[in-house]
Amino acid sequence: MHKWYVIQAISGQEKKVKKSLEDNREAHGMAELIEEVLVPSENVAEVKGGHQRVTEKRMWPGYIMLKMTLTDDSWGYVKNTTGVLGFLGGDPPTPLSEREVEEILSELEQKKGDIVQKHRINVGDRVKITDGVFVNFTGNVIEVFHEKGRLSVMVSIFGRETRVDDLEFWQVEQVPAETGIS
Repeated sequence: MHKWYVIQAISGQEKKVKKSLEDNREAHGMAELIEEVLVPSENVAEVKGGHQRVTEKRMWPGYIMLKMTLTDDSWGYVKNTTGVLGFLGGDPPTPLSEREVEEILSELEQKKGDIVQKHRINVGDRVKITDGVFVNFTGNVIEVFHEKGRLSVMVSIFGRETRVDDLEFWQVEQVPAETGIS
């Protein structure tokens, strides 16, 4: 019976491990035992130089989900695949519970096709300008244009509120909210 397991792989090589597991399972007689190999990922949008670029980002770097029937042969096949560090969950590995699998697959389905904005800057956030004419000024975000990767910040210059427009996300860094504790 196929169950979901989590394997640990060398970080950055998850796709290579997935391809190796999928491409070689037929030759090793594992086609019936290994049903699915899944590298959970999401699409992330980042804007630099006024251009939006969408990249696929792994949700759990270094981890791969595997739907398989665990036998001595399938365990050995997976464990001996280049880039695999081992199974999570002890020896023998413990499969994920049905509830865990449902939650993970549901989350992946919801994110499918969605593009997550890399920068989580919102109107009202406090930011410090790190590049440009107003470097080191701190102010509040008054407008955000996620699709363009730009924002506007209100800073105080010589005691007067001044609007700084057309800043790119990489030109600012969020300032942690003050806790009010002295």
